[in-house]
Amino acid sequence: MAKAVQDTSRAIILADLAEAYRTEKPDSTLYFADQVLQLSRSINFPFGEMRAYLVLCFYFQNSVTDAAQALETGLKALKIAQEHHFKDHEGACLIRVGQVNLMLLGNPQEAFNYFKKANKVLSDHGDPFFYAVTYWWLASTYLGMNKPDSALYVAKIGYDKAVAIKSDRIQSQVLKTMGTVSRNKGNNELAKKYYLQAIAASERMNELVDVAGGYLSLSNLFIRLNQNDSAVFYARKAYDIGRPRSFKGIVIGAGNLLSTLLESSDPAEALRFLKIANAARDSVYNTQKIQMAQALMFSEKERQTEMAYEKRAYESRIRQYALLGGVGLLLLAVVILYRNIRSKQQANLALEKQKDKVEKTLVELKATQAQLVQSEKMASLGELTAGIAHEIQNPLNFVNNFSEVNRELFGELKSERSKPKAHRDDQLEDDLLNVIEQNLGKINHHGKRADAIVKGMLLHSRTTSGQKEPTDINALCDEYLRLAYHGFRAKDGRSALNAVPTQIKIETDFDSSLPKVNVVRQDIGRALLNLLNNAFYAVAQRRGELAQARPEYEPTVTVRSKRTGDKVLISVKDNGGGIPDSIKDKIFQPFFTTKPAGQGTGLGLSLTYDIVKAHGGSLNIETRVGEQTEFTIQFQQV
Repeated sequence: MAKAVQDTSRAIILADLAEAYRTEKPDSTLYFADQVLQLSRSINFPFGEMRAYLVLCFYFQNSVTDAAQALETGLKALKIAQEHHFKDHEGACLIRVGQVNLMLLGNPQEAFNYFKKANKVLSDHGDPFFYAVTYWWLASTYLGMNKPDSALYVAKIGYDKAVAIKSDRIQSQVLKTMGTVSRNKGNNELAKKYYLQAIAASERMNELVDVAGGYLSLSNLFIRLNQNDSAVFYARKAYDIGRPRSFKGIVIGAGNLLSTLLESSDPAEALRFLKIANAARDSVYNTQKIQMAQALMFSEKERQTEMAYEKRAYESRIRQYALLGGVGLLLLAVVILYRNIRSKQQANLALEKQKDKVEKTLVELKATQAQLVQSEKMASLGELTAGIAHEIQNPLNFVNNFSEVNRELFGELKSERSKPKAHRDDQLEDDLLNVIEQNLGKINHHGKRADAIVKGMLLHSRTTSGQKEPTDINALCDEYLRLAYHGFRAKDGRSALNAVPTQIKIETDFDSSLPKVNVVRQDIGRALLNLLNNAFYAVAQRRGELAQARPEYEPTVTVRSKRTGDKVLISVKDNGGGIPDSIKDKIFQPFFTTKPAGQGTGLGLSLTYDIVKAHGGSLNIETRVGEQTEFTIQFQQV
């Protein structure tokens, strides 16, 4: 600070000081962050202003635990980073906003979207540290979404990257995730080893909030092992770190654990910890703050949608100008040819030689025009779908808010039941239970169903911004086959009719001579994922129907790739129940589904059809009722 000559240098040093104090002296963090903000605004220094908002987001997330303010400052930092193309820090901002969604708003899917986007941004431009951080948070999000295998897979990637850049902090977090996965699988000794390694790494970095989090994980592990003394010991250590530093998440977790553990041996102390935990929870999960945060998220989605729309409009104009230029050149060529024909009869022979070339150019022009028309149709449909989706999302936010109200009602019910028998109000308890039952029976069911529809519609409305590149189709099929299978095992691994675990036989037949195909890898992967999900659902449903009549039935899904002439074929085949002829012509229509209400949106095959068409390919189906269904994607090779 004493040597800083320029104001920009001073702002950066102040931001570094604010970050250095973020866990040990949060009040100092707030003081220096405010100085950075004022100085950066006065000298018009967007980078410093963005750094200040990033630090403030951490402060409101961990020291104050105010979801609305944490989200507001995080989104401000993100907006500045995107407007000024600070790519490294754009990734950091996306991570910070994802953390708020995961830890304060309890929205793992929204958090996953931000972490995934951060991972993509940082993989192209990024700082290795923040790139490794995305794997840490993706692993935590998978764990919160009850996908332990995915969490462990991503955590191991993050651990390798953390070792490569010698980052103790990232190592500690991924080790803690690996410990939790091991604990949930019953491998308690391995879980204990990972937790202790995570704590040691956090202590080396003096990251006290991570140290306290490690102690809480150890306490939960010892509860599972029925070692209550050790559980109390580590819960107290976490509490002693979190309480003086206002780490409210730690205080809530430690307070609840100590309240439960001390209930029989020291009721007074247990009650004290319960009151502390409840007070911290009330300050964090305030309904008004959560509503403000959700309103901010809705505004941010509208901003991102508007940015995407402007980008698509710009790209559409460029394509139109290019097409008009091509038409102009073609017309000029036709005029020149016409004048040559009039002036020189002997040019007839040359004209005949050019005939095939001109006809080919006209065919290509018509194809280009058809693609442009299709693109414009899809853009219009996307805008309409996005508008409808946002209209549905707005009331859905209120439905989710009522679900939060249920949590408060549970608190009131527990409080009433904790009173002596003579002072309990039975009528109040019955009323609370009735309200909770109605909310859970109606709001939760329809809220989740509406949420699934919204996500499907938004996915359908999305126009790709990716670039086509030569892609190894065999590797792509293998990757998404494994992804779809693990997703099915985690979510839909039981038969639809008799709840018997469904074991599925996977067969692959990949043509090793297959050339690379020029496609948008992410979009074709999404199309394959839709076909594979439908195949797994079909064989699981068939297994449930034939569980008694044909116990020998073996559910089988087969994925093949093949080269025929200048074409590349991908097929996904299942031996499920097949598709009746009466609905065969409807399956590619948006919102048409044969699945029970709430289990499908009817957008998967429609979206797959549009993706394949946009790549100049074709999607065909062959099916026999009661025997099999096979979808085949056909591409022109590079």
